Amino acid sequence: MNIEELRDFCIQKKGATEHFPFDEVTLVFKVMGKMFALSSLRKWEKGEESVNLKCNPEKAIELRDNYEGVKPGFHSNKKHWNTVTINTSDVADELVFELVNHSYDLVVKGLTKKLQKELAAL
Repeated sequence: MNIEELRDFCIQKKGATEHFPFDEVTLVFKVMGKMFALSSLRKWEKGEESVNLKCNPEKAIELRDNYEGVKPGFHSNKKHWNTVTINTSDVADELVFELVNHSYDLVVKGLTKKLQKELAAL
C-alpha cells in the first residue's frame, strides 16, 4: 500500500475531509469535523509507513497482542488509538482497510444525533 491508496480509501468515506491542522506533513482525515485517521507524510517518504486509527479499547489490546505492526497510538490517547505500520509481514492491506472502516464507524457512532443526521443527508 502507498499513501495515495490510503488517502483514496479514506477520502471516499461519506463526509470525509482531509486537513493539515498540525503542520504541513501530518495528513488528517475527519468525518464531520472529528478525526478518524492521521499519518505523517514525512514518514512515508522515509519508508516508515504508518497510520493512527481510532479503535475500541478492547479490540486495540487484542490487535496489539496479535500483530507486531500494531502499537499504541503515537502522540495519541493510547487507550483509544493505535499506530498501524503498513507494508509489514503481519499487517495486510485488507486489515488496514478494515481498521480504517472500524475507526470511521467509531467516530460516526460518537457524533451527536444532529451531526449523524447531517451526515446521512450527504
